[in-house]
Amino acid sequence: MVSALDRKLLRDLRHLKGQLLAIVLLVTCGVTTFVGSMTMWRSIMRSQQDYYERYRFADVFASLRRAPETVARRLAAIPGVAEVQTRVVADAALEMPGFPEPVTARFVSIPCCGPPALNRFHIRAGRTIAPGADSEVVVSEGFATAHRLRTGDRVTAVIQGRKQSFSVVGIGLSPEFVYEIRPGDLMPDDKHFGILWTSRRQLEAAGDMEGAFNDVAARLEPGASEPEVLVAFDRELGRYGGLGAFLRKDQVSNRFLSDEIRQLKANAVVVPSIFLGVAAFLLNVIFTRLVSTQREQIATLKALGYSNLATGFHYAKLVALVAMLGTALGVLGGIWMSHAMTGIYAQYYRLPQYFVELPWRETVIACALSTTAAALGVFGAMRKVVRLPPAQAMRPEPPASFHPSWLERLGVDRVASAAGRMILRNVGRRPVRFALSSLGIGFAIAILVVGWFFFDALDFIVDYQFRNVQRDDAMVTFNVPLSRDAVGELRRTRGVLRAEPFRAVPVKLRSRHVTYRTALLGVDPSGELRRIIDYDTGPAQVPPEGVLLTSKLAEILRVHPGDTVTAEALEGRRPVREVLVSGTVAELMGVSAYMSLPAIHRLMDEGPSASGAFVSIDPDLERPVYARLMSMPAVSGVTLRTAALASFTGTSAEYMLFFASILVGFAWVIAAGIVYNSARVSLAERERELATMRVIGMTWIEVWLILIGELALQVLAAIPVGCLVGWGFAHLAASSVESDLYRIPVVILPSTYATSVAVVVAAAIAVGIVIRRRLRHLDMVAVLKSKE
Repeated sequence: MVSALDRKLLRDLRHLKGQLLAIVLLVTCGVTTFVGSMTMWRSIMRSQQDYYERYRFADVFASLRRAPETVARRLAAIPGVAEVQTRVVADAALEMPGFPEPVTARFVSIPCCGPPALNRFHIRAGRTIAPGADSEVVVSEGFATAHRLRTGDRVTAVIQGRKQSFSVVGIGLSPEFVYEIRPGDLMPDDKHFGILWTSRRQLEAAGDMEGAFNDVAARLEPGASEPEVLVAFDRELGRYGGLGAFLRKDQVSNRFLSDEIRQLKANAVVVPSIFLGVAAFLLNVIFTRLVSTQREQIATLKALGYSNLATGFHYAKLVALVAMLGTALGVLGGIWMSHAMTGIYAQYYRLPQYFVELPWRETVIACALSTTAAALGVFGAMRKVVRLPPAQAMRPEPPASFHPSWLERLGVDRVASAAGRMILRNVGRRPVRFALSSLGIGFAIAILVVGWFFFDALDFIVDYQFRNVQRDDAMVTFNVPLSRDAVGELRRTRGVLRAEPFRAVPVKLRSRHVTYRTALLGVDPSGELRRIIDYDTGPAQVPPEGVLLTSKLAEILRVHPGDTVTAEALEGRRPVREVLVSGTVAELMGVSAYMSLPAIHRLMDEGPSASGAFVSIDPDLERPVYARLMSMPAVSGVTLRTAALASFTGTSAEYMLFFASILVGFAWVIAAGIVYNSARVSLAERERELATMRVIGMTWIEVWLILIGELALQVLAAIPVGCLVGWGFAHLAASSVESDLYRIPVVILPSTYATSVAVVVAAAIAVGIVIRRRLRHLDMVAVLKSKE
């Protein structure tokens, strides 16, 4: 049997179906983003932890020039070190048939017998290298996919100037290269860079490393002192050209993956909070007005013997149904979103598997969040239901005061028509209701702004980084720092239009108790191919003395212009110098420190030298230039600007656009829902008044214009509020994903504001058409009946 209150609940649901549907969709949007982001966060975090544990990802890493194998025993004897694995690593140029652009590979040695003790690789296809097979390689999955390599194919590499051919016997993954990125790059580029594992004996012979190693990894004992282990490693390896030991948290691939995990969690908090907050606001508006229009019904229920608790519970069930339906739809949407995001992440975060499970925990949390948001939204209205005395509620509400409103006192009514004065009087006498309705519509504009903001930011990043900062066609990197004669040879290469040297020195920068490992980049102050540009103020000049820090690095080190930092070079004679911070520059990619070439040579106590060069290439001679560069024994790699741009738009940009597209799609629904809610509530409150206008002779068009005119004023008032709130939401979204690897600028074009406003205006027009149809079919007799 259905109780009387439940039948009333069903009638209220039918009567409010349009308004409640809009709130359900709001809750659905919030729960979808929460469940999708949290499920993906939990999935990728568990997948990372499982991968690292099963494949014995190391805790400490170090690279060096060359050390005898006997040093490994001293490293293993350091207190806190549980296990040490040495290896040989070499960068080489690859010749890929049918692919004319330069390709670089990092060869990593594996033991001749058995799997590596640390940083083991997972075989996707084929097998590992057979004992004694020096010409076999296992190729990283991303590189193999980009070049369609299969087991049995052959690749040709130029290692230390010697050409060698290898047979591909397996396709693999490694926890060390989940994010497969070339040193110095910011984005993975599978077409131009890959990881190849081969026999240690082969790499020893190719690089004159018999009985020696140039790379080492270690696993620590539980409770080991990490700073003491790093100091001991640097002490042992310093004399062999060590570049400084670092922990797993600073390992490039792990840093990118860990930052992405952190940003996923931030997205799971910020975006759902916006949606659920707007839903709570709308629930407050709707239920406050619902209680006002159902005063007599509430009084009748209490007069018939229903307790305050039973009456309040009746309205609570209506709220609970909205929250439950929105949560259920949101959980389904979140499951879809997490699977879609998994497909995107798997393209550039190479894990053996992603543990995507049914989000039971997220479902429970989402239920709690949506219920809490709904409860907060209707708390005031529910309290009014419970406290409303039946005798008072039986009496009609006191008539509104009809003294001149503040708008009339301003004299606005003198220039308005009769219908216009009616609109202005209603606005002026109910300013709170008008303000709340405008604020709700403003939220719709704000959500649209923050959705499209990501597209603006992406366009700005591409233009800033790849057209203004990077004006070179390629960055050529040498195996070791060379004299300026090497740059002169590049300039003499047919097809090279310009070549500007740079000097990159790995350093540890210290300020008080804060230490940060980065590269100190020495550039030509008069250079034009790689510029230093502050994205707020424009081009910056590298100082003749001192160091220019990016704003993010200065923030990490807690320094300001005029302070000094300690720079400890990790190559050459490893000098330690106090360096003046000459200024800061706001950049979007990475954290960098810049010096002029003369200043960095003085710092390193060396003559003019270069770690590489930025080059400009004649478009008609690209292929011969690429071939010439990759044939130079001193060249370890060539990074193309066009390839870096393609990599960016195919990785981070793809995820950013996916998330922004979902946000914009939700915002369209929300905009229509909020505007519809505002108009429907206004119609419900003023049905008697509007019907009276029809009875006294006004046409339905005139009545409709009065109602739609008030909606137009609400939209007009919402435009500046929505744009301002959208700007704030954009700042909140940008700060939530900021890291030391990249930042998202808060760039919102006028077209974004205009489009967001246009969508809301279009929604208002559509709602106006729907309201016109309802007015034409308004039952004036039923509306004007006495309710006493």
